[in-house]
Amino acid sequence: MGTKLNVGVIGYGWAATAHIAAINATRQGHVTAVWSSRDLDAGELSTRHGGAIRVHRDLESLLADPAIDVVDITSYPSQHRDQAVAAARAGKHIILEKPMANSPAEVADIVAAAEAAGVKGCVCFECRFSSQFQATKAVVDEGLLGRLHYGEVDYYHGIGPWYGQYRWNTKRAEGGSALLTAGCHALDALLMVMGGEVESVSSLGTKSSAEVFRPYEYDTTSVTIVRFRDGAVGKTAAVVDCLQPYYFHTHLVGSAGSLLDDRFHSVRLKADKGHWSRIAMKMLDSGDVSDHPYQAQFQAFFDAIEAGTDMPLTSFREAARTFAVIFAADESAARGGQPVRPG
Repeated sequence: MGTKLNVGVIGYGWAATAHIAAINATRQGHVTAVWSSRDLDAGELSTRHGGAIRVHRDLESLLADPAIDVVDITSYPSQHRDQAVAAARAGKHIILEKPMANSPAEVADIVAAAEAAGVKGCVCFECRFSSQFQATKAVVDEGLLGRLHYGEVDYYHGIGPWYGQYRWNTKRAEGGSALLTAGCHALDALLMVMGGEVESVSSLGTKSSAEVFRPYEYDTTSVTIVRFRDGAVGKTAAVVDCLQPYYFHTHLVGSAGSLLDDRFHSVRLKADKGHWSRIAMKMLDSGDVSDHPYQAQFQAFFDAIEAGTDMPLTSFREAARTFAVIFAADESAARGGQPVRPG
């Protein structure tokens, strides 16, 4: 039995409900407090999620509670910097929904505050813990594709009025860009599987003419080209204004084979080049937060806290590298596609 970790959730929306279920399913974590700007009934929350949950309307009171070991921030992106810095200074380990924040300076503040306080961080790039990308990375690491020279990981998910975050996602101050608001999952997965350091990025944006996406204050489609220092090239399309089923497209090309979603071909297996081999994996095929692999990610985080180490794959430092590429891509798009080096 692991060490008990009491978790306080900051912000109670759609994502929070999925987080709470995943936290409570881990060996160590249990949600015991919720802060929200809305009036919530502690009895109703306790019944819904199991166990006694205290409700706070004052964030400082939650952060001052010595019984809280970890905070889980699922609030609006524009609030992430201040809440994460305050949590770090209060000595709480931090789970932080993406995006970490909406500017490079805010991300740097969060990383610096956590390191100064000696607390651990986890950013919700949970797709790294998915069956799809765990299996994909294993195929790459086993050398079945050889040396990768090209990769594309694309995010297609129409975020309209039918989806929970639409009500705030349309605002530039909250959504930020197609990459920041959701496409970040695909760019992060691209960086995970390609592995190399990024030399520069170039990006262009556009927007659907469909009436349903008119309220967006920013381009809702972007295409980003990534040049890696080892000469490899990658591409991520972030499309949140499509009218189609959710699709997390992956295509990797290397010196010994290729991978396409849940299929691959490798000359090292002496297989028929006219047919793909199938990989047994669960594809990322839904934008519903209840389908996201949060539990595996949070379990890894709590295990790392228990061991006194940074978590694998999605620590603050690791995630900050991805966001540096994202901010560079958005800067490139603002400059009409001019290449930009990540800061």
